[in-house]
Amino acid sequence: MTALLGANSPLRRVAIFGGTHGNELSGVLLVKHWEEDAAEVQRTGLQVKPFIANPRAVQKGSRYIDCDLNRVFDPAHLGKETLEDLPYEVVRAQEIHLLFGPKGSKDAYDVILDLHNTTANMGCTLILESSKNDLLIQMFHYIKNSLAPLPCFVYLIDHPSLKYATTRSVAKHPVGVEVGPQPQGVLRADILDQMRRIVQHALDFIQCFNEGKEFPACSLEVYQVMEKIDYPRKENGEIAAVIHPRLQPSLLRGSRLEAAEPRGPRVSHVGWEDHSI
Repeated sequence: MTALLGANSPLRRVAIFGGTHGNELSGVLLVKHWEEDAAEVQRTGLQVKPFIANPRAVQKGSRYIDCDLNRVFDPAHLGKETLEDLPYEVVRAQEIHLLFGPKGSKDAYDVILDLHNTTANMGCTLILESSKNDLLIQMFHYIKNSLAPLPCFVYLIDHPSLKYATTRSVAKHPVGVEVGPQPQGVLRADILDQMRRIVQHALDFIQCFNEGKEFPACSLEVYQVMEKIDYPRKENGEIAAVIHPRLQPSLLRGSRLEAAEPRGPRVSHVGWEDHSI
C-alpha cells in the first residue's frame, strides 16, 4: 500500500532551532552558519528560517538563564502577563510563540527542527511527540534509511504524565534532534556532521513530500520512557547511591509504529517495556 504525500497540503515554512539550551553547541554553530549562508538548507518553494532560540544562554554558555526554555511552552507559562520579574525564558517562550505559532493554529510553522546535544551515548536520535503523526513517522523512516549504515534511533515521548511542553511544540510537526555523546560547551566534528546530515535529510524529505512523491507504508521501531525512577536520596536531598555496574547499560525493548497514509490515524502502537534504571 502506498501513500501520496503532499498533494493537497504542502509544507511551506520550516524553522531550525539551535541554542534552545545554550551549552549544546552543535545546533548553535550550525544555525549561526546557516544565518550567514543558508544555501545548503534552502529548498524550492520552502521558507527555511534558522533561529537561535535562547541567545542569552548561548552568550553565557549555560543551559538556561532562569529556567529551562524547553519546558515552558504550556498554556500556564505562555499565558502569563509580561512583567519585569518574569523569568527570561518565559518571556522568550512568549516571543517564540508569537513568531512561530500560535500553537495549534493554522498560522503555526509547519515544522520546527529543534537541535540538541546530549552527554549520553545516544548516537543520532530523533524525538517524536505523537505516535499518531504519520507524516513524521514517514520522515523519520526516510532519515533513518538515508543515514544508514549509521544507526539512528527514535524516541517517543507521548506518555501523558511524562510529556513536557517543548520549544518545538509550537509547530504543527515538531521534530527533536538529539546527537551525542558530546560534553556541554564543547564541539565535536563528528557529532556536528551527523546533526548536519539529519537536517539535510529532513529537508530533502519535505521537498519530496511537497513534490507529491509516493512513500510506501512503513513501520518504525521506537523507544519510549514509561516512568522516571529517582535515585535514593538522603533526608537533605543528596543522592545516596549509584547505578550498579550490571545495570549501567540501559536495557530497552522497543515497539514498532506502522504508518500507511499521513492523512489519517493509521498508526498502530504495540506494547512497550522499559527496563532502564
